[in-house]
Amino acid sequence: MSDTAPRFSFSVHARSGAARTGTIAMRRGDIRTPAFMPVGTAATVKAMRPQEVRATGADIILGNTYHLMLRPGAERVARLGGLHAFSQWTRPILTDSGGYQVMSLSALTKMSEQGVAFASHIDGSRHMLTPERSMEIQRLLGSDIVMAFDECTKNGADHGAAARSMERSMRWARRSRDGFDSGVDHTEGAALFGIQQGSLFPDLRKASSDALLDIGFDGYAVGGLAVGEGQEAMFACLDHCVGHLPDDRPRYLMGVGKPDDIVGAVERGIDMFDCVLPTRSGRNGQAFTWDGPLNIRNAKHAEDTGPISADCGCPVCATWSRAYLHHLVKSGEMLGAMLMTQHNLHFYQEMMQGLRDAIAEDRLATFAEDFRTRYYAKGG
Repeated sequence: MSDTAPRFSFSVHARSGAARTGTIAMRRGDIRTPAFMPVGTAATVKAMRPQEVRATGADIILGNTYHLMLRPGAERVARLGGLHAFSQWTRPILTDSGGYQVMSLSALTKMSEQGVAFASHIDGSRHMLTPERSMEIQRLLGSDIVMAFDECTKNGADHGAAARSMERSMRWARRSRDGFDSGVDHTEGAALFGIQQGSLFPDLRKASSDALLDIGFDGYAVGGLAVGEGQEAMFACLDHCVGHLPDDRPRYLMGVGKPDDIVGAVERGIDMFDCVLPTRSGRNGQAFTWDGPLNIRNAKHAEDTGPISADCGCPVCATWSRAYLHHLVKSGEMLGAMLMTQHNLHFYQEMMQGLRDAIAEDRLATFAEDFRTRYYAKGG
């Protein structure tokens, strides 16, 4: 970690329409935006070594507060030197707050103004996660970008339920800010992001943004999307909710997504993304390409000596054939999951570089149109 690098700064280098490309500077390294963060749920990006993740072009990864607090435990990670030393990923890590998993994975939860009481999905042990505890856990992990604790509003909530959920999240955002600021050594390289909520209701998104701006954060996330509302509804929400967030801070769309979701969100001014899709799909035999998703399990690939994608510069496409990958995946071999994941993460980072270049050269509209034309045309 550099002693001279800033704790956190964001600079915009170029714009193309509503999109922008820039740099988040932090002590553990710069993050080029728009950025895609591979998900390292349990202190590992599944099927990948840290140096391989970095080689795909990733500047930052995501860690999961909920899973790490349950196993191996935040206090244990801290005793072992923090998440970076524990995992050997030396660049920035963003940790989510744990709120989403508490409410999506655990059937036995009880929410109150204090926080969420829940049963561990591992052993049934009881836990209480509050804004203050979330901040403490993320500090113990050694997170570079800490997320405020929030309630992820369920898809389909009516206006009243969405309003109550959003207002609670804003109260928790204030407590997260206070807990972060009072933490031991909280200024040692960490930044805090607030999370805009409000479901698909424009007035609630605006009210949420106003509340977050009153509190003040280093960056701002758009939460509560990619939860089943569909791409059209998500884009319609982004069309109005992104503009409520400050122009001089990063904007992070949580849990997104498919390649075409990312391109559309970048067009609307989003700077940061995360999603399990490239890793999970890789383990299940799906590869992402410029010509759309490809299912390597399909019988037509059994004797195909070509690469996953002729346009891809990743080590997988330079070395192994579709036929071999088809064999590995159909046989359940670990190497199949590893190689498919490596390709997918490389594709995602190649796409992000393409987006950054297109914005820098003010040709994003053409890039996006060409991307969609080709991506939707076929697949395999």
